[in-house]
Amino acid sequence: MAQTSNFVDYVKITCRSGHGGAGSAHLRHVKYIEKGGPDGGDGGRGGHVIVRGNKQLWTLIHLKFSRHVFAGDGENGGRERAFGKDGEDKIIEVPLGTVAKDADTGEKLFEITEDGEERIIAKGGRGGQGNWHFRTATLQTPRFAQPGEDGEELHAILELKVLADVGLVGFPNAGKSTLLSVVSAAKPEIANYPFTTLVPNLGIVSYRDGRSFCMADIPGIIEGAAEGKGLGLRFLRHIERNSILLFVVPADEEDVLKGYEVLVNELRRYNPELMEKRRVLAISKADILPAEEIEKIEKKLPTDIPTVVFSSHSGLNVAKLKDILWSEMVR
Repeated sequence: MAQTSNFVDYVKITCRSGHGGAGSAHLRHVKYIEKGGPDGGDGGRGGHVIVRGNKQLWTLIHLKFSRHVFAGDGENGGRERAFGKDGEDKIIEVPLGTVAKDADTGEKLFEITEDGEERIIAKGGRGGQGNWHFRTATLQTPRFAQPGEDGEELHAILELKVLADVGLVGFPNAGKSTLLSVVSAAKPEIANYPFTTLVPNLGIVSYRDGRSFCMADIPGIIEGAAEGKGLGLRFLRHIERNSILLFVVPADEEDVLKGYEVLVNELRRYNPELMEKRRVLAISKADILPAEEIEKIEKKLPTDIPTVVFSSHSGLNVAKLKDILWSEMVR
Protein backbone atom coordinates (compact mmCIF):
# COMPACT_ATOMS: atom_id res chain seq x y z
CA MET A 1 0.00 0.00 0.00
CA ALA A 2 1.19 3.48 -0.78
CA GLN A 3 0.52 4.70 2.75
CA THR A 4 3.01 2.28 4.29
CA SER A 5 5.92 3.76 2.35
CA ASN A 6 5.54 7.39 3.40
CA PHE A 7 4.78 7.04 7.10
CA VAL A 8 7.70 6.54 9.47
CA ASP A 9 7.14 6.91 13.21
CA TYR A 10 10.45 5.59 14.58
CA VAL A 11 14.03 6.42 13.64
CA LYS A 12 17.38 5.96 15.32
CA ILE A 13 19.92 8.67 14.58
CA THR A 14 23.45 9.59 15.58
CA CYS A 15 23.87 13.22 16.65
CA ARG A 16 27.26 14.87 17.07
CA SER A 17 27.64 18.45 18.16
CA GLY A 18 30.62 20.56 17.15
CA HIS A 19 33.88 20.91 19.07
CA GLY A 20 34.66 24.31 20.52
CA GLY A 21 37.44 26.27 18.87
CA ALA A 22 40.73 26.74 20.71
CA GLY A 23 41.60 30.05 22.31
CA SER A 24 44.57 31.91 20.83
CA ALA A 25 47.87 32.35 22.72
CA HIS A 26 48.97 35.19 20.44
CA LEU A 27 51.19 37.99 21.76
CA ARG A 28 50.78 41.46 20.36
CA HIS A 29 53.58 42.50 18.02
CA VAL A 30 53.81 46.22 17.38
CA LYS A 31 56.76 48.06 15.87
CA TYR A 32 58.92 49.87 18.44
CA ILE A 33 57.26 47.95 21.33
CA GLU A 34 59.61 45.22 22.48
CA LYS A 35 57.15 43.28 24.67
CA GLY A 36 53.63 43.18 23.33
CA GLY A 37 50.92 41.99 25.68
CA PRO A 38 48.58 39.03 25.16
CA ASP A 39 45.86 39.62 22.60
CA GLY A 40 44.64 36.10 21.81
CA GLY A 41 40.87 35.85 21.21
CA ASP A 42 38.44 33.16 22.33
CA GLY A 43 37.51 30.15 20.26
CA GLY A 44 33.98 29.87 18.90
CA ARG A 45 31.32 27.60 20.36
CA GLY A 46 30.71 24.28 18.66
CA GLY A 47 27.43 23.96 16.84
CA HIS A 48 24.42 22.46 18.64
CA VAL A 49 22.17 19.73 17.25
CA ILE A 50 18.65 21.07 17.78
CA VAL A 51 15.27 19.35 17.45
CA ARG A 52 12.50 21.70 16.30
CA GLY A 53 8.74 21.10 16.06
CA ASN A 54 7.09 21.66 12.68
CA LYS A 55 3.30 21.44 12.47
CA GLN A 56 3.52 20.86 8.71
CA LEU A 57 5.15 17.46 9.24
CA TRP A 58 3.28 14.28 10.15
CA THR A 59 5.97 11.63 9.67
CA LEU A 60 9.69 11.09 10.31
CA ILE A 61 10.31 9.79 6.80
CA HIS A 62 12.68 12.67 5.97
CA LEU A 63 15.09 11.27 8.59
CA LYS A 64 14.93 7.69 7.36
CA PHE A 65 17.98 8.07 5.13
CA SER A 66 19.69 10.92 7.02
CA ARG A 67 20.54 9.23 10.27
CA HIS A 68 23.83 11.01 10.95
CA VAL A 69 23.50 14.64 11.97
CA PHE A 70 26.77 16.46 12.63
CA ALA A 71 27.01 20.12 13.65
CA GLY A 72 29.95 22.34 12.73
CA ASP A 73 33.07 22.93 14.84
CA GLY A 74 33.81 26.36 16.28
CA GLU A 75 36.70 28.31 14.77
CA ASN A 76 39.88 29.04 16.72
CA GLY A 77 40.45 32.46 18.24
CA GLY A 78 42.80 34.87 16.52
CA ARG A 79 45.08 37.83 17.15
CA GLU A 80 43.85 41.20 18.35
CA ARG A 81 41.29 39.47 20.50
CA ALA A 82 39.43 38.23 17.47
CA PHE A 83 36.81 35.69 18.50
CA GLY A 84 36.46 32.53 16.49
CA LYS A 85 33.16 32.01 14.65
CA ASP A 86 30.63 29.68 16.29
CA GLY A 87 30.08 26.34 14.61
CA GLU A 88 26.97 25.88 12.47
CA ASP A 89 23.97 24.50 14.36
CA LYS A 90 22.07 21.62 12.78
CA ILE A 91 18.29 21.63 12.98
CA ILE A 92 16.26 18.41 12.97
CA GLU A 93 12.63 19.22 12.16
CA VAL A 94 10.06 16.79 13.54
CA PRO A 95 6.27 16.47 13.73
CA LEU A 96 4.47 17.57 16.88
CA GLY A 97 4.20 14.66 19.28
CA THR A 98 7.79 13.46 18.74
CA VAL A 99 9.58 12.00 21.77
CA ALA A 100 13.39 11.92 21.92
CA LYS A 101 15.12 9.17 23.90
CA ASP A 102 18.70 8.13 24.60
CA ALA A 103 19.07 4.95 22.55
CA ASP A 104 21.69 3.50 24.90
CA THR A 105 19.82 4.00 28.19
CA GLY A 106 16.20 4.32 27.07
CA GLU A 107 15.92 7.57 29.05
CA LYS A 108 13.33 10.02 27.77
CA LEU A 109 15.06 13.29 26.95
CA PHE A 110 12.15 15.52 25.94
CA GLU A 111 8.96 15.74 23.92
CA ILE A 112 8.12 18.23 21.18
CA THR A 113 4.49 19.38 21.31
CA GLU A 114 4.44 22.93 19.89
CA ASP A 115 5.21 24.40 16.49
CA GLY A 116 8.62 26.10 16.54
CA GLU A 117 9.58 24.55 19.90
CA GLU A 118 13.35 23.90 20.01
CA ARG A 119 15.31 21.57 22.26
CA ILE A 120 19.06 20.95 22.17
CA ILE A 121 19.73 17.23 21.86
CA ALA A 122 23.53 17.51 21.59
CA LYS A 123 25.21 20.63 23.01
CA GLY A 124 28.18 22.17 21.23
CA GLY A 125 31.50 22.34 23.09
CA ARG A 126 32.47 25.69 24.61
CA GLY A 127 35.21 27.66 22.91
CA GLY A 128 38.51 27.99 24.77
CA GLN A 129 39.51 31.32 26.25
CA GLY A 130 42.37 33.21 24.68
CA ASN A 131 45.50 34.18 26.62
CA TRP A 132 44.18 37.71 27.09
CA HIS A 133 41.99 36.32 29.93
CA PHE A 134 44.98 34.94 31.86
CA ARG A 135 47.11 38.04 32.27
CA THR A 136 47.82 39.02 35.89
CA ALA A 137 50.08 41.49 37.71
CA THR A 138 52.74 38.78 38.02
CA LEU A 139 52.11 37.09 34.66
CA GLN A 140 51.76 39.82 32.08
CA THR A 141 52.53 37.78 28.97
CA PRO A 142 50.86 34.38 29.33
CA ARG A 143 51.84 32.16 26.44
CA PHE A 144 49.00 29.69 26.86
CA ALA A 145 45.28 29.55 26.14
CA GLN A 146 42.44 27.12 26.69
CA PRO A 147 41.64 24.39 24.19
CA GLY A 148 38.03 24.13 23.07
CA GLU A 149 35.72 21.60 24.69
CA ASP A 150 34.76 18.49 22.77
CA GLY A 151 31.27 18.21 21.40
CA GLU A 152 28.80 15.50 22.39
CA GLU A 153 27.87 12.36 20.51
CA LEU A 154 24.53 10.73 21.17
CA HIS A 155 22.65 7.80 19.70
CA ALA A 156 19.06 8.97 19.87
CA ILE A 157 15.66 7.51 19.14
CA LEU A 158 12.96 9.77 17.75
CA GLU A 159 9.51 8.29 18.24
CA LEU A 160 6.32 9.87 16.95
CA LYS A 161 3.14 9.68 18.99
CA VAL A 162 0.26 11.00 16.93
CA LEU A 163 -1.42 14.07 18.42
CA ALA A 164 -5.20 14.00 18.13
CA ASP A 165 -8.28 14.95 20.14
CA VAL A 166 -9.94 11.57 19.55
CA GLY A 167 -8.20 8.25 19.03
CA LEU A 168 -10.11 5.38 17.42
CA VAL A 169 -9.46 2.10 19.24
CA GLY A 170 -10.72 -1.21 17.97
CA PHE A 171 -10.06 -4.58 16.43
CA PRO A 172 -8.93 -4.88 12.81
CA ASN A 173 -11.83 -4.40 10.39
CA ALA A 174 -14.06 -2.84 13.06
CA GLY A 175 -15.12 0.03 10.78
CA LYS A 176 -12.78 2.70 12.15
CA SER A 177 -11.37 3.73 8.77
CA THR A 178 -14.85 3.93 7.27
CA LEU A 179 -15.99 6.17 10.12
CA LEU A 180 -13.00 8.47 9.66
CA SER A 181 -13.68 8.75 5.93
CA VAL A 182 -17.34 9.64 6.61
CA VAL A 183 -16.77 12.32 9.28
CA SER A 184 -13.65 13.93 7.78
CA ALA A 185 -11.85 14.59 4.51
CA ALA A 186 -9.34 11.82 5.22
CA LYS A 187 -9.12 9.09 2.61
CA PRO A 188 -7.80 6.00 4.40
CA GLU A 189 -7.56 2.76 2.45
CA ILE A 190 -10.63 0.67 3.21
CA ALA A 191 -11.14 -3.01 2.43
CA ASN A 192 -12.85 -6.02 3.94
CA TYR A 193 -9.82 -7.67 5.50
CA PRO A 194 -7.92 -7.32 8.78
CA PHE A 195 -5.17 -4.75 9.20
CA THR A 196 -6.29 -2.56 6.32
CA THR A 197 -4.90 0.32 8.36
CA LEU A 198 -1.15 -0.13 8.64
CA VAL A 199 -0.35 3.45 9.64
CA PRO A 200 -2.25 5.99 11.75
CA ASN A 201 -4.55 8.17 9.68
CA LEU A 202 -5.52 11.67 10.79
CA GLY A 203 -8.70 13.49 9.87
CA ILE A 204 -10.22 16.84 10.79
CA VAL A 205 -13.86 16.39 11.79
CA SER A 206 -16.06 19.40 11.02
CA TYR A 207 -18.55 20.26 13.75
CA ARG A 208 -21.20 22.92 14.19
CA ASP A 209 -20.56 26.66 13.95
CA GLY A 210 -17.22 26.19 12.20
CA ARG A 211 -15.72 24.18 15.04
CA SER A 212 -13.63 21.09 14.39
CA PHE A 213 -11.52 18.46 16.09
CA CYS A 214 -8.82 15.99 15.08
CA MET A 215 -9.47 12.26 14.96
CA ALA A 216 -6.82 9.55 14.57
CA ASP A 217 -7.49 6.06 13.22
CA ILE A 218 -4.99 3.86 15.05
CA PRO A 219 -4.17 0.49 13.43
CA GLY A 220 -6.32 -2.31 14.82
CA ILE A 221 -5.52 -3.92 18.13
CA ILE A 222 -5.66 -7.68 18.66
CA GLU A 223 -5.72 -9.60 21.92
CA GLY A 224 -2.12 -9.79 23.11
CA ALA A 225 -1.09 -6.51 21.48
CA ALA A 226 0.41 -5.28 24.77
CA GLU A 227 2.83 -8.22 24.54
CA GLY A 228 3.80 -7.32 21.01
CA LYS A 229 1.49 -9.63 19.09
CA GLY A 230 0.24 -8.48 15.69
CA LEU A 231 1.27 -4.89 15.12
CA GLY A 232 1.47 -4.71 18.91
CA LEU A 233 3.57 -2.12 20.65
CA ARG A 234 4.42 -0.32 17.43
CA PHE A 235 1.04 1.43 17.41
CA LEU A 236 -0.18 1.35 20.99
CA ARG A 237 2.05 4.34 21.76
CA HIS A 238 -0.03 6.54 19.45
CA ILE A 239 -3.02 6.12 21.76
CA GLU A 240 -1.10 7.80 24.60
CA ARG A 241 -1.45 11.24 23.02
CA ASN A 242 -5.21 11.19 22.39
CA SER A 243 -7.37 13.04 24.91
CA ILE A 244 -10.46 10.88 24.27
CA LEU A 245 -10.48 7.20 23.37
CA LEU A 246 -13.33 6.17 21.05
CA PHE A 247 -13.71 2.40 21.30
CA VAL A 248 -15.28 0.95 18.15
CA VAL A 249 -16.78 -2.55 18.31
CA PRO A 250 -18.74 -3.92 15.35
CA ALA A 251 -22.35 -4.96 15.92
CA ASP A 252 -21.68 -8.42 14.46
CA GLU A 253 -19.08 -9.16 17.15
CA GLU A 254 -19.98 -12.40 18.92
CA ASP A 255 -20.02 -10.64 22.30
CA VAL A 256 -19.91 -6.85 21.99
CA LEU A 257 -19.30 -6.21 25.69
CA LYS A 258 -16.51 -8.78 25.87
CA GLY A 259 -14.90 -7.24 22.82
CA TYR A 260 -14.88 -3.85 24.53
CA GLU A 261 -13.40 -5.37 27.70
CA VAL A 262 -10.59 -7.05 25.72
CA LEU A 263 -9.66 -3.69 24.17
CA VAL A 264 -9.67 -1.97 27.56
CA ASN A 265 -7.56 -4.73 29.06
CA GLU A 266 -4.93 -4.45 26.33
CA LEU A 267 -4.60 -0.72 26.96
CA ARG A 268 -4.44 -1.25 30.72
CA ARG A 269 -1.64 -3.80 30.35
CA TYR A 270 0.28 -1.53 28.01
CA ASN A 271 -0.05 1.60 30.16
CA PRO A 272 -2.36 1.80 33.22
CA GLU A 273 -2.41 5.61 32.91
CA LEU A 274 -4.56 5.24 29.79
CA MET A 275 -7.41 4.23 32.07
CA GLU A 276 -7.62 7.85 33.23
CA LYS A 277 -8.58 9.08 29.76
CA ARG A 278 -12.21 9.72 28.90
CA ARG A 279 -13.85 6.95 26.90
CA VAL A 280 -16.74 6.63 24.49
CA LEU A 281 -18.04 3.26 23.24
CA ALA A 282 -19.47 3.18 19.71
CA ILE A 283 -21.02 0.09 18.16
CA SER A 284 -20.43 0.20 14.40
CA LYS A 285 -22.10 -1.51 11.42
CA ALA A 286 -25.59 -1.14 12.88
CA ASP A 287 -27.02 -1.46 9.36
CA ILE A 288 -26.11 -5.16 9.10
CA LEU A 289 -28.37 -6.34 11.95
CA PRO A 290 -32.17 -6.14 12.37
CA ALA A 291 -33.56 -3.55 14.78
CA GLU A 292 -34.45 -6.12 17.45
CA GLU A 293 -30.84 -7.35 17.59
CA ILE A 294 -29.59 -3.78 17.96
CA GLU A 295 -32.00 -3.24 20.85
CA LYS A 296 -30.57 -6.31 22.62
CA ILE A 297 -27.04 -4.95 22.19
CA GLU A 298 -28.02 -1.52 23.53
CA LYS A 299 -29.41 -3.09 26.73
CA LYS A 300 -26.04 -4.74 27.42
CA LEU A 301 -23.88 -1.65 26.97
CA PRO A 302 -22.08 -0.18 30.01
CA THR A 303 -23.75 2.73 31.76
CA ASP A 304 -20.64 4.40 33.19
CA ILE A 305 -19.46 5.82 29.85
CA PRO A 306 -21.25 7.43 26.85
CA THR A 307 -22.37 4.86 24.27
CA VAL A 308 -23.90 5.02 20.80
CA VAL A 309 -24.86 2.56 18.08
CA PHE A 310 -24.17 3.91 14.59
CA SER A 311 -23.71 3.08 10.94
CA SER A 312 -21.18 4.84 8.70
CA HIS A 313 -22.95 3.53 5.58
CA SER A 314 -26.49 4.64 6.41
CA GLY A 315 -25.47 7.65 8.51
CA LEU A 316 -27.45 6.39 11.51
CA ASN A 317 -26.41 8.29 14.67
CA VAL A 318 -23.19 9.64 13.10
CA ALA A 319 -24.24 13.19 14.06
CA LYS A 320 -25.09 11.94 17.56
CA LEU A 321 -21.63 10.40 17.86
CA LYS A 322 -20.02 13.72 16.93
CA ASP A 323 -22.19 15.47 19.56
CA ILE A 324 -21.05 13.01 22.23
CA LEU A 325 -17.38 13.43 21.32
CA TRP A 326 -17.62 17.21 21.36
CA SER A 327 -19.37 17.28 24.73
CA GLU A 328 -16.68 15.00 26.17
CA MET A 329 -13.92 17.28 24.87
CA VAL A 330 -15.35 20.46 26.33
CA ARG A 331 -16.54 19.17 29.69
